[in-house]
Parts: sequence; C-alpha cells; structure tokens
Amino acid sequence: MLRRVFTAFESRDFRLMWAGACTSSIGTWMQKLAQSWLVLQLSGSAFMLGLDSFLGEIPIFLLALVAGVAADRFDRRRLLIYSQLVQMTCAFTLAWMFALGTVEVWHILTLSFVVGTAQAFGAPAYQSLLPSLVPREHLPNAIAMNSIQFNLARVVGPALGGLALAKLGASWCFGLNGLSYLAVIASLLLITAGFVPTPTKESVGESMKQGLRFISKQAGVKMLIAVSFASTSLGISIVTFLPVFAKDVYGGDEATYTLLLTTEAGGAICGALLVAFRGKTVRLWREAMFSLAVLGACMTGFALVPSMVMGLVFLFFGGMALISCFAMMSSLIQFAATDEMRGRVMSIYNIAFRGGMPIGSLITGKLIQDYAARPVIAGEGAILVCIGLALAAYNRRIQAE
Repeated sequence: MLRRVFTAFESRDFRLMWAGACTSSIGTWMQKLAQSWLVLQLSGSAFMLGLDSFLGEIPIFLLALVAGVAADRFDRRRLLIYSQLVQMTCAFTLAWMFALGTVEVWHILTLSFVVGTAQAFGAPAYQSLLPSLVPREHLPNAIAMNSIQFNLARVVGPALGGLALAKLGASWCFGLNGLSYLAVIASLLLITAGFVPTPTKESVGESMKQGLRFISKQAGVKMLIAVSFASTSLGISIVTFLPVFAKDVYGGDEATYTLLLTTEAGGAICGALLVAFRGKTVRLWREAMFSLAVLGACMTGFALVPSMVMGLVFLFFGGMALISCFAMMSSLIQFAATDEMRGRVMSIYNIAFRGGMPIGSLITGKLIQDYAARPVIAGEGAILVCIGLALAAYNRRIQAE
C-alpha cells in the first residue's frame, strides 16, 4: 500500500526535486505567515492583506503566456534557478529592511510584486519539467506528491514561522526563507532529466498563438480552465483571509493564526495522500468537481459555525477538498499537453489557476472590509457548491489516456 502511495519516489531526480522544493516551501510559508501578520499589523486593513496577495499573484496572470513560451524555448532548469535567485534576493532584502526598522507596507507590496514576477517564469518551467522526472503512468502520483510537499511545508513552515515570529521577530522568518532557496537551487543542479528545446525562428507572438490554438482543439480543456479560475478566485479565500478570522473573528494572535493555517494544511496533506493512493482514474473530472462542492460546503460551515473548535473541523476537511480538487485538475491538464507544448499549455492554465487568486483576493478583501468575513466567505462557499454539483452532474470528462 505504501509503495502505491509513493511510486513517484522511485525516480532519483524526482526525489531530489521534491526535497529541494519542500525545503524552499517551508521557508516560503515561514515568510508568508510573518508577512501576512505584518501587513495586517502595519495597515489594520483586510483590503491591504488582499492587495498583498493580489500583487504577489497578478504577475503570473499578466506574464503567463510569455513565461510559457520561455519554458518551451529555453532550458527549464536554468529558468528555475534564475527564478529562485530573484526570490532569495527579495527575502534577504525584506529581512534587512525589517532588521533596520525601516520597513513600510509599500516596501512589502513592492517586493511581493517582484517575487510574483519571478514565480511567473518559474511556475510553467517547474510544471513542464515535472513530467520528465517520472514515467507517464506515475504522473498523477508525482503531482499529488508535489502537493504533499507544498502542504507539508504549510504545516511545518507556519509552525516554525510562528515560533520565530514570536521569539525572534519577523526578520528571522524572512532571512531563513532566503537561505531555503539554496536547497532547491542545489537540487536543480543535481538532476539529470530535462527537456531540450527545438531551435525555432518563430516570433514570441506566433508561439503564443500556437499554444492558444492547441488549447482550443482539446475537448473539455477550455471548460477545465474556466473552472480553475472560478475555484481559485473563490476557494483560495479560505487560506488568504485566515489572519482576519484569527484576529477579528476569534480575537486571537499569531498563535491562533498558526493553528488555523496548520489545520487547513494538515487537511490538504491528507487530501493529497488520497489522490496519490488513487493514482490515475477515468473519473478524474467528476471527482474533481465533487471535491470542489465539498470545499464550498466546508467554507460555508467554517464561516458560520459559532465556535473555533467547530471551525477547525470544517477547515481541516476544506483543506482536504481544496488540494484534492487542485491536484486532480493539474493531472487532467498535464495529460492533455504534449512535451513540446507543455510550457505554453501550463502557462495558459496558470492564467486561470493562479490568476484567479489575486483577483479573488482583491475582491474578497474589499467585500470583507465593507461587510464582514463570515457572510462573505460563506457566500463564496455556497457559489462553489453550486458550481461543483452542476458540473459533476454534467459529467464532462477529460480523457486521460
């Protein structure tokens, strides 16, 4: 049974990438915890918290097509290394500014945008490199394992970040995050698998058009991209605005926020393990949509229950449903892409998947500021329930042969 869950680890290159990415993700979540709390402290505004998330994610939306072309034209490992170096520099810059006591909200927002720009080029390169690390039949397992490392980091990172923030200060969270990028850079230098791009004289614009034409001819993929946008723009609120629930709804502090974040991440790990165990299935579309409906129901329950203990239960299962849905949708889009087009296909997918996050965060932040966190999150959850159940009933399957 355990072997079935961890089949992707039979690949040495995947093990190296997984370990490096896990270390980097832990550092990222340490910084995310400290940064979210710092923005809320400095500004006292849920809108500014949403704006920080918006600026960190919007470059992925704006630059996705160009980044996808780059992932198909250049060495993907090299692109990833450059992306990690930029993010590492930003983390050290924020640590230095905070240590000097000169950091302001606009500094954090600016660095979030720079980091988002680096991630815009790193994301399609990483997603396109992943299928070359494992056999095709192990790809859903590898995607699930990748989700596990990300969400394991969401448990370990906030726990370490909360401790560092309370005992040492935010500067340590940012500095340790900067150091963590060295692990993923080392792993990228050690792996042997890769994609050798075919030389081309096509313009960037023509390469973008090829990616769009490829997507338009794939049955069901356009719907998958639309659903990805809806699921992330509404569903990511259960993570982004946890500081508001910790501080304003439950009247807590950094420890309360850490507890909420790690509970949601713990559920996400369980969801990823479930997807890894199931592996490749012809019912991926229906199961993804059912998970989306469960996510919406858990968001509504989390927002409306009167006690934090009950809220933690809904939050755990919400995290499980969120990552199950996202992992299955990622598997579906990877199966639809050819290696030569993978960078562009994944970049278009990222426009929807990652682009929905900043837009949703900005709108939700404004709504929470004007009204309150509970009714806004509950309403978004109800919308996801309707979308998930309707599309599961429609049963538009994307073939994964």
